[in-house]
Amino acid sequence: MTTANAPALAAPLSHAIRKGPVLQVSGQLPLDPDTGKVVGTTVAEQTTQTLRNVTAVLKAGGAGLVDIVMLRVYLTDPAHLAEMNEAYAAAVGEPFPARTTAYMQLPPGLLVEIDALAVLDD
Repeated sequence: MTTANAPALAAPLSHAIRKGPVLQVSGQLPLDPDTGKVVGTTVAEQTTQTLRNVTAVLKAGGAGLVDIVMLRVYLTDPAHLAEMNEAYAAAVGEPFPARTTAYMQLPPGLLVEIDALAVLDD
């Protein structure tokens, strides 16, 4: 499944795959869906945009933030964890889903990537 409300895909993958009540959202980046450009230079700005993109994909799959059971956050620098947590908490809200945070290398200018696993009630 793909949606025009999330950034265009630059790799051979789908924005998400739904199998029964399970919706797996592919890793989203802090890109503007209209321009494809990176949004923000701080991890807080990029986290906020990335979660907007996750939300757009969830919506296209018939889900919302309340349906998320697991988020995986990939950061490029452990020093960004506190700032990411603040932006994440503001965007996701309680009750928070389960989460894993890992550190990895991303292309230049990108500080965060987030994927999601949602389970729908239907």
